[in-house]
Amino acid sequence: MTEVTSPHIAHPRITVLGVQPSTPPFRIVEIDGQVVGEARDVTDVLEAAAAFGITVHDLDDPEVVRWVGGDKFTWRRH
Repeated sequence: MTEVTSPHIAHPRITVLGVQPSTPPFRIVEIDGQVVGEARDVTDVLEAAAAFGITVHDLDDPEVVRWVGGDKFTWRRH
């Protein structure tokens, strides 16, 4: 049996990690594999992206943003 692999594997430039326990809770933002700051909401993610010259048109596009431990609506630990 031959395994079929995709010639294009998405490696988004932006990664938003899981919610960190803090008051208020936050998520760590990485761009190009480097930690660039903390986000407390999607606006912070967009501002971090803009600071690195990245325009985000769709926060749900996995080729643009990788959400770890939740999606763009997850800002509190469960």
